[in-house]
Amino acid sequence: MTTSIWQHAHRKHETVYDVIVVGGGIVGCSTAYWLRRRQPSLDVAIVEADTLGAGASGRNAGFVVQGTDVDFLSDIERYGRRAARRLWHFTRDNRDLLSSELHTSTFGWRSDGSLTVAATEAENQRLQDCVPRLRAAGAPVVHLDADKTNARLRASGFAGSLFVTTGAVVNPLRLVHHIAAESGADVRTQHPVEALDDGEPGVTLRTPHLRLRADQAVLAMGASLPSLVPSLRSFAQPMRAQMLSTQAAERQHASVPIYSHGGAFYVRQLEDGMVLAGGGRHSHTEAEATATDATTPAVQAAIERYLHRHFPWTQAMPIERRWSGTMTFSPDGRPVVGPVPGLPGSVFATGFTGHGMGYGFRMGRLLADLVGGKSQPDGYDLFSADRFDPDGPTSDTQPRSHPSSPSTSAQNRHSSSQ
Repeated sequence: MTTSIWQHAHRKHETVYDVIVVGGGIVGCSTAYWLRRRQPSLDVAIVEADTLGAGASGRNAGFVVQGTDVDFLSDIERYGRRAARRLWHFTRDNRDLLSSELHTSTFGWRSDGSLTVAATEAENQRLQDCVPRLRAAGAPVVHLDADKTNARLRASGFAGSLFVTTGAVVNPLRLVHHIAAESGADVRTQHPVEALDDGEPGVTLRTPHLRLRADQAVLAMGASLPSLVPSLRSFAQPMRAQMLSTQAAERQHASVPIYSHGGAFYVRQLEDGMVLAGGGRHSHTEAEATATDATTPAVQAAIERYLHRHFPWTQAMPIERRWSGTMTFSPDGRPVVGPVPGLPGSVFATGFTGHGMGYGFRMGRLLADLVGGKSQPDGYDLFSADRFDPDGPTSDTQPRSHPSSPSTSAQNRHSSSQ
């Protein structure tokens, strides 16, 4: 491709900011929001390769739930009791901040609770075992038996469920746009960052059409992070998520967000009666370990079978749309945050393991605090990349093991809230 003298001159010109946030999803836009709340005088830019919310943040079911990608008992087993509680409270803070800081009517906020539904008696027993531990952690949770669960959802085949009163749902794309607007940041879309250079001091970012410079950068890029910073590849394993939506039903039967089968499937019915469903990756994990935006017959068929089996009232509802999106999974199921190698003062966040909506707004505050000079903001030790350093400090937040790729249990789940 040729370049005119005008384009060449424009590329050579640098636009300067105090902080540049790379990535226009929930985490990036939230970081820009909290930077403005912390230091209103900062000149902040959000630089996005596509459009705001074009990635996982605009392709999920809009669940704002508490906890991680697995049940609370599993979190205790893999992280320890104290870290599991802190993770639950971090995601609860995320939910509460969304409700208190923002104009919730602009993004379809509803907080009627959430259901984690058991497919088998063994899974139901595990959910029951979670109840006293969750209550001890301050979680408002109630166990429902099989009859109450199936009656509530007009469903069949479920063995029981946990109802958490603080679960919520949003329109995720509207949420991202609202946060970006409230941040007051200079939003630059359609500008993929191709290179990062040490600006001595600061950092210089190059896109096909712009040169941008800032004192600090925040990389919140999802699956494209490893292509920009290859040394962070181990923290951001791409995993494809697939979903579908039906035409609207006459009535709303599933008024709260639903996870089932250990998180392998999830369902949400919108107020207009349309049903969203996703998951089905657990039998196709190798094929779904990709960043390719495409649906596959096998996974889509698994979602449909699940939906028709457990929610018989959906059988006559035609499928209206099918889509996919790419999440990033971390080695141990927790997000990973840390300094960008070779760029002093710049930070990254990745590996939200399908729960970006559950972490994102609160994580933006943590990243803003890091950029603002706090070396150990509240929660940082839960997510610091240092936990994977075998020579680093040990604490109750250290993972019980250090796998080189996402755990099998995490890969088998298809969370919907990133």
